[in-house]
Amino acid sequence: MNTTQRLATLNRIRKLSRLMDTSIRIPGLGFRIGLDPIIGLIPGFGDVIDTAFSGYLIFLATRFKLPTSVLGWMVFNIMFEGILGTVPLIGDIFDAFYKSNIRNLKLLEDHLKNTEPELSKSDPMDLSSVEKIAV
Repeated sequence: MNTTQRLATLNRIRKLSRLMDTSIRIPGLGFRIGLDPIIGLIPGFGDVIDTAFSGYLIFLATRFKLPTSVLGWMVFNIMFEGILGTVPLIGDIFDAFYKSNIRNLKLLEDHLKNTEPELSKSDPMDLSSVEKIAV
């Protein structure tokens, strides 16, 4: 992939991660949630849908040829949230606070900062989009 394609993939991961974890601001509280805890409320299928969607984000991240240690942490974040998310109601509250997709985005951006400085120069967010999100 060339730099333009890499940035397009990174931006797709950013948008989808924010959609799932921080897209909705709760008025008065200043706290943000995404679709993840809302979809998780669907009995039986919600957590499966959330985990599959997060798996798709990891699939996109593999295009950056991540080392197994980074991929391992990403999978851990998804599985941890997926397993705890199956507990009715308490799991959905946990989903709202844990934000596994944003955690994985941070892992990806940190890795790219260290391994691909040329991508950082081309990225308007300087590979620091997670720090710019009010979580």
